[in-house]
Amino acid sequence: MTLQKCIALTEETTKGNKGLHLVIALNYGGYYDILQATKSIANKVMNGLLHVEDINKNLFEQELESKCPNPDLLIRTGGEQRVSNFLLWQLAYTEFYFTNTLFPDFEEKILKEAILNFQQRHRRFGGHTY
Repeated sequence: MTLQKCIALTEETTKGNKGLHLVIALNYGGYYDILQATKSIANKVMNGLLHVEDINKNLFEQELESKCPNPDLLIRTGGEQRVSNFLLWQLAYTEFYFTNTLFPDFEEKILKEAILNFQQRHRRFGGHTY
């Protein structure tokens, strides 16, 4: 089965799912996503379909191609400590967990460690506690 058919079958099988979201990012780039959203909004302003005063966070997010919820937790495997152009807008308040384990070796034990670590954090969403 081709990757496209596998993804299509998975989408069809889970289309009624209201719980967790699985995001598969193939040929996705955060810079491009932000750039195309900006151009789309600029075109709407230039064509009189939108006023500059109407531009806000929600409108901008509607123009993003990624169309996914902001992640609560991003687990970065392989010892890398960077976002690598992934969901640049959506990761603003995401918590990160870094592991040296390579993705092919990632197993349930490491997932549990990441979740337990996440549960012990106090999320401030940009606010400060003094």
